[in-house]
Amino acid sequence: QVQIVESGGGLVQAGGSLRLSCAESGRATSDYGRGWFRQAPGKEREFVATITWSGGSTYYSDSAKGRFTISYDNAKNTVNLQMTHLKPEDTAAYYCAVRTGFYVTNTTSYNYWGQGTQVTVSS
Repeated sequence: QVQIVESGGGLVQAGGSLRLSCAESGRATSDYGRGWFRQAPGKEREFVATITWSGGSTYYSDSAKGRFTISYDNAKNTVNLQMTHLKPEDTAAYYCAVRTGFYVTNTTSYNYWGQGTQVTVSS
């Protein structure tokens, strides 16, 4: 059984930074990488960033590009999302998941979702 636990969320002022972490236990049969998604109240869950184990390639949403960085910490076995220049519209619950499918931006390509960590950016 794979379990994902996110941490690092909190309240920050606009322009500030936060670092989210995604830790896991267990091992999925299919595991191509990790993805971060977010969901604001009343909105659909949306793709933020992903990292692929093979080659370490990364991919970002347009809103995250240039401000967020996804990385793997080999020593801690965590996938981190460094978020800088945060904006009020980044306010959401952030989720990490195991990518088991092909389409990196599609929630259906991900399984073993964590419970999420709340990020609130004040103006």
